[in-house]
Amino acid sequence: MKSTYWKALVPVVVAVVIALIPPPAGLEVYAWRYFAVFIGVVLGLILEPLPAAAIGFIGAVAMALLGLPFSPADRAAEGFSLPSEAIKWVLSGFGNTTVWLIFAAFMLALGYQKTGLGRRLGLLLVEKLGRRTLGLGYAVALADLILAPFTPSNTARSGGTIFPIIRNIPSLYGSEPGETSRKIGSYIMWTALATTTVTSSMFITALAPNLLAVEIVKRTVDIDIAWMQWFLGFIPVGALLFLLVPSLTYILYPPEIKTSNEVPAWARQELKDMGPFSRNELIMALLALLALVLWIVGGNFIHGTMVALAVICLMLITHVIEWDDMLANKPAWNVLVWFATLVTLAGGLSKVGFVDWFSNSAAGMLTGMAPMTVMIILVVLFFVVHYLFASVTAHVTAVLPVFLAAGAAVPGINMMVFTLLLCFSLGIMGIITPYGTGPSPVYFGSGYISRKDFWVMGSIFGLIFLVLFLVIEIPYLLAIY
Repeated sequence: MKSTYWKALVPVVVAVVIALIPPPAGLEVYAWRYFAVFIGVVLGLILEPLPAAAIGFIGAVAMALLGLPFSPADRAAEGFSLPSEAIKWVLSGFGNTTVWLIFAAFMLALGYQKTGLGRRLGLLLVEKLGRRTLGLGYAVALADLILAPFTPSNTARSGGTIFPIIRNIPSLYGSEPGETSRKIGSYIMWTALATTTVTSSMFITALAPNLLAVEIVKRTVDIDIAWMQWFLGFIPVGALLFLLVPSLTYILYPPEIKTSNEVPAWARQELKDMGPFSRNELIMALLALLALVLWIVGGNFIHGTMVALAVICLMLITHVIEWDDMLANKPAWNVLVWFATLVTLAGGLSKVGFVDWFSNSAAGMLTGMAPMTVMIILVVLFFVVHYLFASVTAHVTAVLPVFLAAGAAVPGINMMVFTLLLCFSLGIMGIITPYGTGPSPVYFGSGYISRKDFWVMGSIFGLIFLVLFLVIEIPYLLAIY
């Protein structure tokens, strides 16, 4: 209980202390106090004395009760009513299309899980490619890739779907956590984790913080990023990293066992036990394909969020899922509240003028540096600072608006390229620590990857990912934009 008390106390104390400090020159008192409470919320997201969604909800309500999102000019405006404007501000995130796209994508993932389609796809790939250990690595990677566009939680995708399948494989070789883990278990687990960080950056709908970042970008620097724009923007380095991960892991973290007939036989038996494709699996596959096609080509006549909501309606009509399944999907409702409040809180930084003040201040600090140099430095810092975060969502909420403002303050910087670089890095940065992204604790907790190996491999892969990312993406994006 004591640990919970201090975790709850620290964010409050830090917020109060910051609020009592005189604001920096050029920043209004109310904006400084908003920033103070915002920092308290971010600390709460990091320490989690309560669930993250509860922290965000409490933070937004506290801001509104204190009247912090509203300037003296707002209050003096004719017809302004603090009670009515405050409640509108608190609830504004729940009308956000990006928030509902995140929620809808969780429901699509529920369809994969309930119908068994996700498990079947994984087993089919293992059966076909699992005779050689390297082939098994690519089977695991392909299974994640197939699920990624429709699963905004990489925890659900990799930790909830992929991991339960591959957890059964090492024991077939006598590879268990501990002394025998390097036979094959370590290789499979690291390949699965590294792959899901790459696919999390590959699709805008493959990681919930990607969608949050898109909304923050729109509110902070007024840049819209579409689904296809994101995919085409990341695909040069994304395809390379995806193809490299199983082979790179095979070289840097090699398995002792190179071939085996047991895994394909096991997968074949599992598929036999599942029986033929069910009606619901086939419907789910068609609906997923429909969603993907409309996301890619339907932007001119149907909104991406409407696509996802329409597919959910079809899932309900065809009984692929039931309404009770939706009501029981606690992660989806949790993320709805969480992201709705975070979108509101992050947008408040711009509303109160903090982002403008920071960008003007950063302009003076960065004066004289070449725009390209500034862009590279900021992207590298944005990536490395993730060592301080156990949540990509907390990272996005706390750091992205500030870095966007810093970049916008540099004359001559290509903001579209800079913005995309920041956003594209959100998935791949999860590889650097055992807590960097949702599935990391799952694979670390499996016992197949030691603490030392996790930190060493995380640093190596993080460096490789970052270098290739910068070398490939910067010239590619500059050529487009």
